[in-house]
Amino acid sequence: MDTWTPDLIRASKGKQFLPALTTYDYPMTRMLDELGIPMLLVGDSLGMVVLGYPDTTHVTMEDMIHHIRAAARAKPKACLVGDMPYQSYETSEQAVRNARRLVEAGAQAVKLEGGHDIGMQIRAIRNAGIPCVGHLGMLPQHILEEGSYKIKGRRENERRQLLEDAAFLETVGVCALVIELVEPNLSQKITSVTSAPTIGIGSGPHCDGQILVTHDLVGSFPWFRPKFVKPRLQATRQMQDAVRTWRCDEDGLYKQNHHSKPSPAS
Repeated sequence: MDTWTPDLIRASKGKQFLPALTTYDYPMTRMLDELGIPMLLVGDSLGMVVLGYPDTTHVTMEDMIHHIRAAARAKPKACLVGDMPYQSYETSEQAVRNARRLVEAGAQAVKLEGGHDIGMQIRAIRNAGIPCVGHLGMLPQHILEEGSYKIKGRRENERRQLLEDAAFLETVGVCALVIELVEPNLSQKITSVTSAPTIGIGSGPHCDGQILVTHDLVGSFPWFRPKFVKPRLQATRQMQDAVRTWRCDEDGLYKQNHHSKPSPAS
């Protein structure tokens, strides 16, 4: 199995499909790495699927460091990417300081949401020698302003801004670009003009790769599932069946053992 670095992720453009999945702990990281997934993202989506928050804006640096450390203990050959959480890159100085903390925890690259609006921050991180993954389209950390998750790029001003942001991220040398909930024709256009591989999520089939929240892929978070995800497994249902079977078996043994015991002397 290849050891995937940020440079190798970038160099994969046009050579192969680039699958990516989220991970939040040691066993999931080890399993996905053994399957040869090139990029594993310790995403701030852990806020919803692990920590029980309503959105990603509640996730802290301490949360991210904790889960990156857990994933890094698997010593993956995949490129391990860590999300910069909400309000952790408000200034260039803060961005570099927090990016370094994620790298010290075990991330090989960090992911930030935005384009020109975070230009100074992402340039500062890159100047510090830290690889970055870009993220355009629907930005989950902006959900409080947006109010809902919406397809981006349907209006001309959005199309123009997304193309300009993609070009900007190209100039700062991101190793990959996540494109979330972008109109498919536009995601195809961005993919065609960007030398870094694009990794789509709900943005059609034309990107260089795709990323999913692993819990969505295997059906282990049944209370919510994005419309664009087709679960390949109903893990929660199987786990529920296993727990019911175990409980029933143990209950039967308990009753058998207790009913077979002689009554105490009166």
